[in-house]
Amino acid sequence: MNITMGRATSDLPFGSEFSPSQIDLPVVLELVKKHEGDPHALEGAILKRYFSGYAEGRKDEEGVYNRGKLANNCKLGLIAYRIIDRDARFTPFGRELYGLRGDEMKLYDAVARHILLNLNGMALVQCLQDMTVAGEEVNLTTLRDGLAARGIHYPPGGKHPSIMRLWLAKAGVFVGSRWQIDELRLQEILGTKPADFETLARFTPEQRAFLRALANTGTMTPQPANELAKLAATTYGVRFPEKSLPKLVLHALVEAGYITAEKTTTGRGAKPFLVAPTGKLDAEIIGPLIDQLKNQTDPKLLDLLKKPLESILAGMRSADRYVSGLALEALAFKLMRLLDMTYVATRLRAQSTGGAEVDLIFESARLVFSRWQVQCKNTNRVSLDDVAKEVGLTHFLKSNVVVVVTTGEIGAEARRYANKIMKDSNLAVVMLNGVDLTTIDKNPPAIVDVFNREARTAMKLKVLEALE
Repeated sequence: MNITMGRATSDLPFGSEFSPSQIDLPVVLELVKKHEGDPHALEGAILKRYFSGYAEGRKDEEGVYNRGKLANNCKLGLIAYRIIDRDARFTPFGRELYGLRGDEMKLYDAVARHILLNLNGMALVQCLQDMTVAGEEVNLTTLRDGLAARGIHYPPGGKHPSIMRLWLAKAGVFVGSRWQIDELRLQEILGTKPADFETLARFTPEQRAFLRALANTGTMTPQPANELAKLAATTYGVRFPEKSLPKLVLHALVEAGYITAEKTTTGRGAKPFLVAPTGKLDAEIIGPLIDQLKNQTDPKLLDLLKKPLESILAGMRSADRYVSGLALEALAFKLMRLLDMTYVATRLRAQSTGGAEVDLIFESARLVFSRWQVQCKNTNRVSLDDVAKEVGLTHFLKSNVVVVVTTGEIGAEARRYANKIMKDSNLAVVMLNGVDLTTIDKNPPAIVDVFNREARTAMKLKVLEALE
């Protein structure tokens, strides 16, 4: 997965002052209609209707400016929610809402469906469901971290998810406590089961692209799978295996109930599978949901995020090296979250790392900015080469800290190499071995002692010569 570090855009819509607790949507839609095509007139009408009493009594420049800023924020919210364009003209969705303004139930259902399908609303819902399953407390801080772990970002201090929740609550998606989801209401509005989004999230990019291409054809009759694969490859830039399309793509889509696939002949020179969509493959729903998953986290991590620490540690003891390896990576994720680090990416490849890979990337902006790359090794011993590879990646990733986590031991040569790197450069190399993991298993806060130990080692190695 390739990413761009330090992304400035938001994956959730801006909503300050565009909230059902501040404005009445039918009235605002009337104001848009009256002043359509004139952004300044629309701002003035919004200010007069909703914000003229702000800082009442203050007629100085600052008071006037603040009132105008609130009205402008409301207009920007209308743009971010794709109700109007930057010329203050209705979008097709906005015109649909204007037509529903007399029926508030249908109006807010339409807003909720739009948020869920087109504004990463289902990503927000799925994150909340995952956090609940994992037994995590949901608040604005933990939710921000949870969304970031899924590749969903928004500016620090932003009220983006809170405003989305308020609009979804108008349609009954959220009930009772602040983040409690009504699953039945969600299904009614979305037109598909919430679990279907999780299923799509687990599909590979190739499976999603094939499904999207099939939906785009709008054809219900069987079509050759190889031709659909060509269409998907051309449209979405993915590569399909020539001889294993059924095994790697079609079987999963059949099992999930999205397609039927029939082999027309057998033996040498067999014709390709004929594929047809089922009633479950609704292009108007599948397309937007898949779009929400384009830049999100590796599907593998979605499973890891749901697991409490106890389950992860149990998985590390599995005889299956694949299972224990995934559990080790999940543990590394949990360890960094214990230290309040912000997750950025998992398993970068290709241009971002010069063809190599790294398991997890975290960042922190506390006091100073730092970037941490975390390598997980499910091996008996970490070698010098393992550490050298990570140090080499710091040039591509611009990392300040390398963390190596292993269920085994840190080799003596690996430690000597790490010590030399720390002495001769500004890098810090943190190493956690199997004994450390056992200690943290019994007492999670002990992670602080482990990292303090590593910090003291680095500090001794980096003593300035003039002070020696």
